[in-house]
Amino acid sequence: MEQNPSNAKHNVVVVFCTAAAHVLGSLLIQLLQTLEKLPWPVILTRRIPEPKSTNYSNVFPPSQRKLVACIGADVGAGDASSSNPSQHPELVLGLEEDYRLASTSRIVFSGFSVGEIRSLGSFPDYAALSEVPLPRAANDFDIATARPRPYRPLRWPYNQTMAIQKMEPDYWIELESTYQEQIRLRKSIVEKHKTDVMQALPGSELACRELMEMVTQFLCARYPRQFILANGVLENKIRGTRHDIDRTDGLHFLLENVPEDFAIMLRDPETGRYKLRAGIICASTGWNLGVKMGKGLAEIHGPVPDYRSKMQLSMDRFFTKFPAGKPVQRGAWGFEVGKHLYTPPGDPHLEGIKRQDAGLRSDDIYFRVDWQTLRRLPLSGAIVFNFKAFFTPVKDLMDEPYVPSLCLKVLTESKANLREYKQVHHTEHVLTPLLSHYEKSQIERGLIEAGWEPQTLEESPFFPGWMDHFNRSVSRI
Repeated sequence: MEQNPSNAKHNVVVVFCTAAAHVLGSLLIQLLQTLEKLPWPVILTRRIPEPKSTNYSNVFPPSQRKLVACIGADVGAGDASSSNPSQHPELVLGLEEDYRLASTSRIVFSGFSVGEIRSLGSFPDYAALSEVPLPRAANDFDIATARPRPYRPLRWPYNQTMAIQKMEPDYWIELESTYQEQIRLRKSIVEKHKTDVMQALPGSELACRELMEMVTQFLCARYPRQFILANGVLENKIRGTRHDIDRTDGLHFLLENVPEDFAIMLRDPETGRYKLRAGIICASTGWNLGVKMGKGLAEIHGPVPDYRSKMQLSMDRFFTKFPAGKPVQRGAWGFEVGKHLYTPPGDPHLEGIKRQDAGLRSDDIYFRVDWQTLRRLPLSGAIVFNFKAFFTPVKDLMDEPYVPSLCLKVLTESKANLREYKQVHHTEHVLTPLLSHYEKSQIERGLIEAGWEPQTLEESPFFPGWMDHFNRSVSRI
């Protein structure tokens, strides 16, 4: 007899529900049996993983306030809890507030009160306050023959990470023979492009002042024959200039004395995240300070491959907890045609990287390294990026062991988005065969082993024998 379709459908549903109930019942029995074997305190206290928090509004960096007593300063410090920003968030200065106009009871997010900072005055012992020693004196330093160290921050496998190392205190700022030329070039860039390359937003006054004083102390300690501070006036004997620190704007001081870029990040009390609030950046490619000013890390690093998916969370956490006593360094690299320091959005040079030039010569290509340091200032709590661009003719890589092989590996086998970010296309028709030739030459000369599998070098960010190579290059000047 033919079965009624509705009855058949009903029977299927009944069978399905019966089976599901049987399975769920079995799982419940297994769960109860498992719980019976566990002591009740364990069951009751076992924590369920919480979703990762992205709110850092009550997370503050480690405070250096405890070190005030170590420098013998009498700042009339009261109870430590009175300057604890997490206990008194209502007293913390706003992102745009000028500490010079604030009440002495107000608090900087670093844990110092405004009154304490004023009492410390000019040029406190920043080495003690930051727990980062001053550099050793380079008494035999000669600006005419000084060369930068051969930074080669090459990694393989190339995973998108911060790739940071402990900063070397002697090399926070590194002067070399192009000092005068670079100062003149950077001043001309600022004169032409103004706030696109140098500006300070409200609320950055303390950080700019503090950075100027810390740089001054570094220069005088590292290069004592070239920089002398007396009665609040810095004498730069390389340039033949003098600067009254109390009457000099912090960023202009840097422009006149240090041919390097600085970006100052400050904590936004609303979110606990850090935003770009001041800086001088003359060595950017495809962007400029003007378009990044006031933005947070995620917006600034938007074009970086995999930043949001792999780096944003760790970067935010790193910034919130980054201590003043542990500055770091890292490097970024790529190949460029010519030595173009400042190429903002719309620059004609950027059009050239979209196509391959059949007439491109290897002599026109440079290996560019942007060597960067990152540190927290102890009083303002600001995080300061400092970086400088170095250009090396590609032909110089021929005698640097393993460097051509690592470059070749990264440029030819990295993910497509990384290759695009490094702008490989416009030079690869010349670079790929050239680097292959250098690699073969190094094997034939015994500089590297045949069949060597590219990997991050133990000497990174340098290469084996780099010191001898460096000394020879200096002696040839």
